[in-house]
Amino acid sequence: MTHLTKAAVQEFLAANPDLTTRRDIAKGLGLKGDQRRELRAILRDMEEGGDLVRTAKRAVARTDRPPGTTIVAFERIDNDGALIGRAVGRDGPYGPEITYAGQASAGPRSGKGRRGSRAESANTPGVGDRALSRLTERGGEWTARVIKKIDKRDDLPVIGLFTTTGHGGRIESANRKDRDEFLVDRDDMGGAESGDLVRAQRQGSHHSKRGYGPKRARITEIIGKVGDPRAASLIALHTHGLPETFPDEVLAEAEAGKRAPAQREDLTATPLITIDPEDARDHDDAVFAEQLPDGWRVIVAIADVAAFVTEGSALDREAYKRGNSTYFPDRVVPMLPFELSADACSLREDEDRACFAVEMEFDTGGTKRSHRFFRAMMRSHAKLSYEEAQTAIEGKPTPRASKVLDSVLKPLWGAYAAMAAARDRRGPLDLDLPEQKIIFAEDGTIERIAAKERLDAHRLIEECMIQANVSAAETLEQKRSGLIYRVHDAPSDTKIAAFSDFLATLKMKWPKGERPQTGRFNALLADVDGGDHDQMITEMVLRTQSQAVYSPDNLGHFGLNLRRYAHFTSPIRRYADLIVHRALVRALDQGPDGITDKALAQLEETASHITETERRSMAAERDATDRYMALFLADRVGAEFAGRITGVTKAGLFVRLSDTAADGFVPISSLSDEYWLFDDAAMSLVARNSGRRFDLGQQVSVQLREVAPLQGGLLLEMLSKPREKRKGEKSPSASSGRDRRGRGERHQRRKRQR
Repeated sequence: MTHLTKAAVQEFLAANPDLTTRRDIAKGLGLKGDQRRELRAILRDMEEGGDLVRTAKRAVARTDRPPGTTIVAFERIDNDGALIGRAVGRDGPYGPEITYAGQASAGPRSGKGRRGSRAESANTPGVGDRALSRLTERGGEWTARVIKKIDKRDDLPVIGLFTTTGHGGRIESANRKDRDEFLVDRDDMGGAESGDLVRAQRQGSHHSKRGYGPKRARITEIIGKVGDPRAASLIALHTHGLPETFPDEVLAEAEAGKRAPAQREDLTATPLITIDPEDARDHDDAVFAEQLPDGWRVIVAIADVAAFVTEGSALDREAYKRGNSTYFPDRVVPMLPFELSADACSLREDEDRACFAVEMEFDTGGTKRSHRFFRAMMRSHAKLSYEEAQTAIEGKPTPRASKVLDSVLKPLWGAYAAMAAARDRRGPLDLDLPEQKIIFAEDGTIERIAAKERLDAHRLIEECMIQANVSAAETLEQKRSGLIYRVHDAPSDTKIAAFSDFLATLKMKWPKGERPQTGRFNALLADVDGGDHDQMITEMVLRTQSQAVYSPDNLGHFGLNLRRYAHFTSPIRRYADLIVHRALVRALDQGPDGITDKALAQLEETASHITETERRSMAAERDATDRYMALFLADRVGAEFAGRITGVTKAGLFVRLSDTAADGFVPISSLSDEYWLFDDAAMSLVARNSGRRFDLGQQVSVQLREVAPLQGGLLLEMLSKPREKRKGEKSPSASSGRDRRGRGERHQRRKRQR
């Protein structure tokens, strides 16, 4: 029996790109016995050497030549308007870029006319879509004709808790939208045991081609144990597709580093300091201030990430892919490897670091009158926490803070007082919402949940960063450079109309045709502060706002009440800031690592991508926090809590618990035996006969009935009585809202018995 060679396998794959599984290759080569074991070893070596990519659990493909029929992920629009994608493997897209070339022929059964046209339109992919496609290669150029778009939901992995059964096992999904369990056959368990957290691929039902019958899945990875104190973050990380590790080539580049440009100003003698959270590991901004005869001089120095992460490098591609760092309660998924984010690019105390600085001058009233950007070498003279800086100003400095109290901290507070006065004149939206922090014990369990204290030290750093960001946008506009703005559009006419209708239910007026202004919102919030409708109106003002995004087009920043705004101050954790740094380098001729023409041409695509990665991170962070909150409250079922109604829907009420800020749900069916109507204008549930109501923002008492730590859900029972009918108010009719009947506990018991 002859030994199998790598060359023989390569030749077979080149001639048979559609035969991708080990079984296909073994059968095609006529392998038996020991030769099949040799094939397994050869395929593993080829995969580790980069010659093959894993496209599924048992399937591979050449990295330079995907199979003739495969799934393509369409990722972007190129400069010519063509839709570009890549083939999809187990670990994501791979191989050459592929251009969309229309629909694949459906054969003699395909019909023409309007119906066929609609089907073809529905099957046309866009950026972010995946589709089963037929690939063609000519002269090194790859094209794809789409056979069928893949439903994004069906393509999502299942993340959940595995339990063994007599015939295999089942997965309880961590996603609340997956209401059914997934059955797993013995052959698809992948070595999982009861209590494992797993990733699984959805499978079709065995009972029907139409997909009827139990949902099934095949386990592809064991990601942890349900008893792991960090399980909540693990679930969120895998559910939202966040990368857990960095590729080897990225780590190699990070470890090698890159020497900073020689021509830099020397700021090492300037007593710049960092002020960050107590547990911060990456320090990407430092500040300094001094008083002038007619105002203040402020320097904001930012880690010069552009000197280390060059455009087109492996580090850059990975940073773009991640878009930003993701901050879970117990860990960080960083945009850059630790070697950069917490070392070479971190402005650590008493260590020389490359920085990109902006020097700003303000008059005594806090109005900025000039600024300039420059690359420099700096040395942080002190690493302070927010609390440490605050207590130092209040007269209780630590030994470390004492060294910079007179030289840095007092001037910083003086400059901040001037900038704060200018901010108050500008009138940004005044929504200083409370936040909670999960405190962990040394063993990883949750010790307590505490409110984040909002100090002047926080506001000082925030205002310094805002001014630096404004300066970056102004400079790039003056230099006629493209850039990515951080934009926050004014509330839409539709949202303003809904807000006006809401206020009308409270006998308050808001002109629908009036142009939205932050000052108008602030005046309203001040008028109702401390009143019966305080929390209700605050919640509605927040809901009326647009969501901030990244864009190459300047729409201004409504919330900050600024005409132009860009992110410059956090390039360690946001790709947007890295783009702005590179644009400044080029516009100001500050070195060879400025933004390229190619990157400038792709600003719209980049802005869209990093907006999506930001939202992905926000969703993952929220999911992890919900699960940790549920885990913390799991042993308090039956306890009573004070809370506030933060959401009103036709299905029930969302209530935020006061002491933990955990969110729970009160089903409408459990409220009472009355018929309840959803009044969307007033954001209330109203009893049809009595007119009693539950309103958005209402303070209530609830009892914790059920906890689902895996999904992060809390089921609550309302203990507070609804508010009485408002004076002069008519009871709503069934046609004025969504009719729902509260069935009461007796009905619930009967339902369970049935």
